[in-house]
Amino acid sequence: MTQRLATIALLSLPAALMAAAPAHAAEPTVPASQSTPATAPTTGARFTLDTPIATLVADAQAKAVIDKDLPGLASHPQFESFKSMSLKDLSGFAPDKLTPEVLGKVQTDLAALH
Repeated sequence: MTQRLATIALLSLPAALMAAAPAHAAEPTVPASQSTPATAPTTGARFTLDTPIATLVADAQAKAVIDKDLPGLASHPQFESFKSMSLKDLSGFAPDKLTPEVLGKVQTDLAALH
């Protein structure tokens, strides 16, 4: 498995995305009284790099940012496998594609949304 992940890190973003999340994307059940918001921005921004990708894509304005800054991400064949991850989490699987510069651009564009 370690060798496979190392190989994936050398490949393009689409290949890395396919292995980014386990096939069984079941989330543990947490009682509502103990749950925390998926996004807890401290700067007042609606969306951040810590927001789950599915949440970003569900909002028309945030999806427009994703489509502009990361073309193909929302329509990737393995989207279901990584949609519960944040862009910050996903960057660990494709550091050559989700560079600090790219993530900075996404962050700036998301912060500009009202």
